[in-house]
Amino acid sequence: MLRRFLPALIILVVVAVAAYWWLTTPSIAFAVTAPAHTPDLANGQEIFNAGGCASCHAVPKQQDRLKLGGGLPISSPFGTFYAPNISPDPTDGIGRWSEADFVRALTRGVSPGGQHYFPAFPYTTYAHARLEDVQDLFAYLKTLAPVSGRAPDHDMPFPFNIRRNIGIWKLLFFSDKPFRPDPARSAQWNRGAYLVNAFGHCAECHSPRNALGGIVAAQRFAGGPDPEGHGFVPNITQKGLSDWSESDISYFLETGQMPDGDSAGGSMAAVIRNTSQLSTDDRAAIANYIKSLPPVEGPPKPPKKPDG
Repeated sequence: MLRRFLPALIILVVVAVAAYWWLTTPSIAFAVTAPAHTPDLANGQEIFNAGGCASCHAVPKQQDRLKLGGGLPISSPFGTFYAPNISPDPTDGIGRWSEADFVRALTRGVSPGGQHYFPAFPYTTYAHARLEDVQDLFAYLKTLAPVSGRAPDHDMPFPFNIRRNIGIWKLLFFSDKPFRPDPARSAQWNRGAYLVNAFGHCAECHSPRNALGGIVAAQRFAGGPDPEGHGFVPNITQKGLSDWSESDISYFLETGQMPDGDSAGGSMAAVIRNTSQLSTDDRAAIANYIKSLPPVEGPPKPPKKPDG
């Protein structure tokens, strides 16, 4: 009986392996095709701050937020990731990357060597960015000081450490559609929507995730458990911020001060160090967009543990 079905079984296995290999192959053929671009370094710096690059990639436990040698551990249910060196160092950083390498990494999640990046790197939202902004960011990063030293390798158990599996994850959760302005909305709202949903990657932390680590689309921005396992991330729709005005949100992004007198803590304090560097207009645009988010019920917060 086994002999009879063995050839069919072998064929099925070969087809399954071939399908897996095809579906998980990184898109290394993607290329930058655009007119010649003169970098705008001021815009590159603004994008750097909007993207919060320093929050993850600055060397931990030192004051210079532009020392981008990486090494920050990022906990997750799938293991611990370490932010890489993105300084212009030619050996340990991105000093030898081409502009096309950088664009492909940020908007497709594919390394110069043709491997998938794990989505702890939020290319899932950077993918919606305009090409010229990515080019300006790359030009700005090249003006910073090179930092030697490589970050540790990611610490992940099998099978989460198999990069090729990210190809399946991308089929399920990754969209590279560019941001499209809403003509029915103001220029300020569209600027805020772009910053929040592209470089700001606010939904990456402020949304609950499913068992595979994908954002629950119906509860986008509705808060949930901190992906790093440190408490609960607040709901930033009008369900959570109904009492905040646009000026409250803008002031919070500048100072970290909340309307009730409390201040940002944890990972949000690092975010404020970036948003405080944004232009007043961009903070106002982000506030305008955030205030427009309809109320969405998020996951229930776990009960507080009794003192003592």
